[in-house]
Amino acid sequence: MSLQPHPGAEIPPLTMRVARASNPHGTTAMWIRDRLDGLWNDEDFTAWYPRDGRPGLSPAQLATVCVLQYVMNLSDRQAAEAVRCRIDFKYALALDLEDPGFHHSVLSDFRDRLAEGDRADRLLGLALTRIRRAGLLKGRGKQRTDSTYVLSAARELTRLELVTEAVRAVLEVMARDMPDLLDELVTTEWAERYGRPVRLCSQPSHPVARLEQVGVDARELLKRLFVRFPDGALPAQAEVLRQVLVQHFLVDGRGRFKPRTEHDGRPPSRVRIESPYETEARFTRRGDTRWTGYLAHVTETCDDKRINLITDVATVASGADSQALPGIHARLRRLRLLPSQHLVDGGYTSVAGMDEAARLHRVTLVGPLPSSTSPQHRAKDGFGRENFIIDFDRREVTCPNGQVSGNWRDLPVAEPTSVVVRFDARQCGRCPERAACTPGPFRSLYFPPRRLHELQVKNRADQQDANWRRLYGLRSGAEGTIEEFADGHRGRRCRYRGLAKTHVQHVLTALAINVERLSLQEPADSSHRPRPPTAFQQYLDARGLPRPLWWRQGK
Repeated sequence: MSLQPHPGAEIPPLTMRVARASNPHGTTAMWIRDRLDGLWNDEDFTAWYPRDGRPGLSPAQLATVCVLQYVMNLSDRQAAEAVRCRIDFKYALALDLEDPGFHHSVLSDFRDRLAEGDRADRLLGLALTRIRRAGLLKGRGKQRTDSTYVLSAARELTRLELVTEAVRAVLEVMARDMPDLLDELVTTEWAERYGRPVRLCSQPSHPVARLEQVGVDARELLKRLFVRFPDGALPAQAEVLRQVLVQHFLVDGRGRFKPRTEHDGRPPSRVRIESPYETEARFTRRGDTRWTGYLAHVTETCDDKRINLITDVATVASGADSQALPGIHARLRRLRLLPSQHLVDGGYTSVAGMDEAARLHRVTLVGPLPSSTSPQHRAKDGFGRENFIIDFDRREVTCPNGQVSGNWRDLPVAEPTSVVVRFDARQCGRCPERAACTPGPFRSLYFPPRRLHELQVKNRADQQDANWRRLYGLRSGAEGTIEEFADGHRGRRCRYRGLAKTHVQHVLTALAINVERLSLQEPADSSHRPRPPTAFQQYLDARGLPRPLWWRQGK
């Protein structure tokens, strides 16, 4: 399918006249055409299509339909129906009133094309560039980031269900592509075990024996496949089965093939496959929240007297929040939308991350650094690292009892290089404060190098300042955006399977939120006035008493 660009497509006069007559105040779809002249041009998608082949539909129109689909929470069929029947959609897409639209499956094909490589991020970047040129967005302001969990589209499986479904998935592939391998293998028992999707009750009968039997079946199945593929290049679904067997079975010292137990050890959740149909989803636990799926990191602007717009969305399978920051800053830098102050919670902050953001991007990371993890700090009794006096010039450390150690050593590791200072047994052995300091005959003190140490001390001192707390209070507004993202636009559960398609869903959701927010802003000549304070609020204001404000009003 080739691309046939239609530059400068104009709205047909009849479509414009009817749309204006029926919607004198406009709609969200009409706002996209009127204010931004559409979010994209066909020329922006030239690299996505080959040069030959039958002409395809306009990718700019399909991308706009996808965004409007997420604005209104429509299915593919409903979105295609809206293109055929809604006048404001025809206005936004510059279509004639009698245009029949397209089949709904075209949207799925376009999302598949969008999921390749970094096209979803580039689609968001193109829209943000158009919005910035319209004067509705600027860089080097304040931005904030928060994350939320996203549930996988695949069903959660027990270990027995997982292995059984992995075997059944391979049997489906073999029955379609190489049925001759199944002729001498599949029996009546196999048909009963794998003839339909497995759904077990909460307490199935003989789970251990059934798991052992499925493991034996899977092993025999893989043996036949290795004979067919001696180079080890198994089909994708068979490779998934092989990984599942490695993660949940082992060969013991007697040569028996058996399921792993807690004593045998199991793979960590960051690599463990949870479903044979969505191999990238991971089980994650944070506090009391447990889920199987992904993490979405949402970044938005938060400048005063401006519309808050989402500037970046990152979708990851697992990992600490701080690992997402370098990628966020790199993408914002390419779009020239880096903030001067980036507000994040404690999950994103580290002294090395703050230093890297300042050095590489001139971004001030505003957020509390994690507190000390020493037993003394947790018990709020005894001496921690903050009670020692560190002299970087003389390369000495003085303990709370006045003992000085010059046993200073820089550890030869990657940045940030740690420093270790050791107090020997002669200094600590007879110390009267030894019980309150640390167990053992001596103490080793670890701390970051001077640049990072001073940054750490400054951050912890800033947290006591009222102005810093007032600035950091803006970060709480990210919670409202996360709620809008997860519940308002159904982003809590994946619509599609796989990390790439889930990221496409998040990008389209972010674009829908931006378009919705911008289209609802009041024009400069509007007669709308904000709601006046109530009688009781006026009473509080007259007497100088504080009253709470909604977070969008600045609190």
